[in-house]
Amino acid sequence: QVHLVESGGGLVQAGGSLRLSCGASGRTFSRYTMAWFRQAPGKEREFVAGITESGVGTYYADSVKGRFTISRDNAKNTVYLQLNSVKPEDTAVYYCAAGGFYSSGWSGQLYWGQGTQVTVSA
Repeated sequence: QVHLVESGGGLVQAGGSLRLSCGASGRTFSRYTMAWFRQAPGKEREFVAGITESGVGTYYADSVKGRFTISRDNAKNTVYLQLNSVKPEDTAVYYCAAGGFYSSGWSGQLYWGQGTQVTVSA
């Protein structure tokens, strides 16, 4: 069992930056791939970025490639999502997830956090 808690969300102006964090409980964090998803009002939850257990491999949705960066610190049991050059369409609740794999999207995630709201003003 992995308990995930996101933080760092808030209100940011278009073009600005924000860093989200996701802390995980337990001593097995380094054994899990991690991913970020988001869900905008009235839309389905969508994959944003994923990272392998070691952090060497990263994957991104086309909509955020070049603007967002996923990273992890296994010593701190934390995964991060750096959001740069944000746009109003990035407004959503952002969720982290443990487990899964990338194959034209992210599948097989096992655990979810509660989410953190990101709002981008124009």
